[in-house]
Amino acid sequence: MARESLLRCRPFRQDGARGESGRTPLFWSGSPLIYSISAIIFVLMIKLLLTSSGISNKSIGDTLEQLLGKPISESAALFVPTGVYPFMGGPNYAWWPIAGKMKGALVDLGWKTMGLLELTALPSIKKDIWVAALEEADALLVWGGDPLYLAYWFEQSGLTAVLTSLNKDLVYVGVSAGSMAVNAVFGETISNPRGGSGTPLTMENMTFNTVEGEISKTFYTGKGAGLTDFAVIPHFNNPNFQDACGLNAEKWAAKIPAAVYAIDEQTAIKVVAGQVEVVSEGQWKFFSKPA
Repeated sequence: MARESLLRCRPFRQDGARGESGRTPLFWSGSPLIYSISAIIFVLMIKLLLTSSGISNKSIGDTLEQLLGKPISESAALFVPTGVYPFMGGPNYAWWPIAGKMKGALVDLGWKTMGLLELTALPSIKKDIWVAALEEADALLVWGGDPLYLAYWFEQSGLTAVLTSLNKDLVYVGVSAGSMAVNAVFGETISNPRGGSGTPLTMENMTFNTVEGEISKTFYTGKGAGLTDFAVIPHFNNPNFQDACGLNAEKWAAKIPAAVYAIDEQTAIKVVAGQVEVVSEGQWKFFSKPA
């Protein structure tokens, strides 16, 4: 997820107070028909931890180790940087988290082993080779960027199909676009034309109110991997992401045909066996599915 605005947010009432957590069922009446039996099996096997900026506080860190069932120092991880390549400077953005130059601890948490899983390379590699690496991992860490491009490569690489049939415990940790691309449907805003593959479901111009006046963005919806039936708006109330601030997040959520969680940098969404829990030391807001 990328934004250009560096404006400041208006104050906004938080529905998710500091330290609170909330639970909602993942599969409620009226869930999108996009779900299949394999997706239901997926949520029983794979555990999700969806964030805006990685492991940003102790609560999220403790939740990660709980999901792993052991310390991070005893766990093996694979890192997916693919989503940032369509941006100018994408190769740098892909390297920075590996080198520890990006805020949002993820790769540099002290994992027992760390590997790189590049989705664009997978179609040219024998499947049993990269699937074996995934089967040996305890966690799959998916970086941010362009969620539509990332969802495109989830499908093209075969990763979605493997994840939905993987017969092992695996913790999926998403950051920003990495948290959006696993949704059945997601929404995103952009200021410049996209630079990567992936076809939006819908696209329109939208205007958002900020303390500095109105800003215009192109809003689109996209089809994700279908591993959750809710959508995520990351960077809620972050001054660098004005279109996700306050009432702008509500305006954005109203365009997505799914329930939506808007989460800030200090919040994560945990999904285990079909149950959703919000883990937060910051701000978050839940929007029901539009009628």
